[in-house]
Amino acid sequence: MPKFAANLTMMYTEHAFLDRFAAASRDGFKAVEFLFPYDFAAQDIEQRLKDNNLTQALFNAPPGDWSKGERGIASIPGREEEFKQSVEKGLEYAAILGNKKLHVMAGLIAKDQPRDKHRETYKKNLDYAAREARKANIGIVIEPINTRDIPGFFLNRQDEAQQICDEINAPNLQVQFDIYHCQIVEGDIAIKLKRDMKRPNAGIGHIQIAGVPERHEPSIGELNYPYLFDLIDSLGYEGYIGCEYKPKAGTSEGLGWLKPYL
Repeated sequence: MPKFAANLTMMYTEHAFLDRFAAASRDGFKAVEFLFPYDFAAQDIEQRLKDNNLTQALFNAPPGDWSKGERGIASIPGREEEFKQSVEKGLEYAAILGNKKLHVMAGLIAKDQPRDKHRETYKKNLDYAAREARKANIGIVIEPINTRDIPGFFLNRQDEAQQICDEINAPNLQVQFDIYHCQIVEGDIAIKLKRDMKRPNAGIGHIQIAGVPERHEPSIGELNYPYLFDLIDSLGYEGYIGCEYKPKAGTSEGLGWLKPYL
């Protein structure tokens, strides 16, 4: 049976952030994820997790200046020291919140910038992040993101993400398989899940879902999610599936798709 984590950045936005934990728990979720926790004290979030008997599944390391359009700094040459500080900050929060996965965003690349230099920087930074996270028994995940939602994002394809992980060869570095992004860029979701789930190196460290093309509930759109959930189960995936979607109406009202899995 798949296990689902509510993404509190996109879901339950009808509530203040710290009130979203209770709302998710009332709807039957046992775990949560979100993009960034850094506007709140880690202890305050930890208390909400405890109060509502929730597991923290995942969040992102600081991505640079999000308000100015930055979407990660791991692949950006010249930002290495800032990246190290972002990893340190993410691990500090993870030590309190208890999650065992930390997502590191790659960042943007302009068309006139040298891709090979960004890739070299990315690999060096990921090697550093994996080594630091391993000291705390935490895994690092990297995510290919489609360029419709984030134009210019450095990492877009599952096979490239797996190749980068292979080259770094860190035991705690894996790929975050966001089915929404993968469908938009590549399609052929089931074959890629089968290909990557049982890889001897890297593999899939976290899964996220949303309906395609509008990023609403997984019951809306072109994908057959019940089939994919059965497949993921059959492949032996034991992690959480993050519900990173924008509810079409109210969050709770749109959870009919979740009922069979609670």
